[in-house]
Order: sequence, then structure tokens, then C-alpha cells
Amino acid sequence: MTDAMIEDARTLTRGWGWFLAAGIAWLVFAFFVLSFNYRTVWAVALFFGIGFIIGGIMELGIAMVAPGWKWLHILFGVVAILAGFMALIWPGQTLLVLGAIVGWLLLAYGIIDIVFAFMSRGIDDMWWLTLITGLLAIIIGFWAISPDNATVANYRGVVLVVVWVGAAAILRGISDIIVGFRLHSARKDLSSR
Repeated sequence: MTDAMIEDARTLTRGWGWFLAAGIAWLVFAFFVLSFNYRTVWAVALFFGIGFIIGGIMELGIAMVAPGWKWLHILFGVVAILAGFMALIWPGQTLLVLGAIVGWLLLAYGIIDIVFAFMSRGIDDMWWLTLITGLLAIIIGFWAISPDNATVANYRGVVLVVVWVGAAAILRGISDIIVGFRLHSARKDLSSR
């Protein structure tokens, strides 16, 4: 390694504590979401509101550089941004709507994954993983939007939203904590050079 690369690596590893703190914050957030009480509604709505807005902006950015299917990226971007603002403006009233949106988005992303899997079959040996992911997304999406006779029609979608957000927060928290400790370990190794 050159001296410049070592110095860049030292700069990168200085932020290990931020990853650790973010991981802990994600785990605390997961606890609140998975507690299934009134705080869950607000936490999920806030999470989705901000997440959809950021995701929508990213989709619009992808549309600017994508070689094809620009209209689809633009459509997803606009829908995601609108859904994000709805969640932030009416968090209590839109949890059921968020459940339905997640169900329909899972269906759409599942279809896109399946199409992409078959399109990439000749260039990617692991194309079947994308196919399986797409099929699972479609199955979960149909489950989320199907009526539940015991409760309101979108109750399954709400359960899916809460569990999905909680599981995603747990995975993100664990991932950030692992990255934080790995960066800390790499920082120790670099200090010995």
C-alpha cells in the first residue's frame, strides 16, 4: 500500500464510532416499531415518509442516467415521493394505506425482478436468485393486499409493514454495528503501520 492509500484508509476508519452509534439507534428503532403500540404508527409513518421521499429522489436520479425504462423509474420516483409526503402529513390515517402501497410495490418490484432475472440469464450465473426474490415479493405482495375476513381489508398489509420495517431496522442495525467494529479493527491495524 502506498502512503496515500494508507492515509485514505485511516481517514475512512476514523468514523467507526458513527457506524456503531447508528447500529444501536437502528436496533432501538426496531424495538419501538415491533412493540405494536401507538408509537409504532408514528415511527412507521415517519420511517416510510422519509424513506419513500429519499427513495423517490434516488429513482428520479436513476432515471436520468438509466439506459432504458426511464419512464418506469420516473413513475416509481413520483409515486414514492407522493406516498412519502402522505405519510408525513397524515401518519395516523395512512398506516393502512401504507400497508396497501407496500403490497402493491412488492407486486411491482417482484414483476420487475422476474423480468430482469430472465433478461440477465445469459450474463449472470446467479440470475435465479433474482427470480426467487421476485417470486417471493409477488407472493408476499398478494398476501398483503388480499382481504382478511377477521379484520379490515388491509390489516395484513399493516402487519407486513410493521414487521418489514422492524426486520429491516434490525438487519441494518446489526450490519452497521459489524461495519463499525470492522472499521475499528482496521483502524488498529493501520495505526501499527
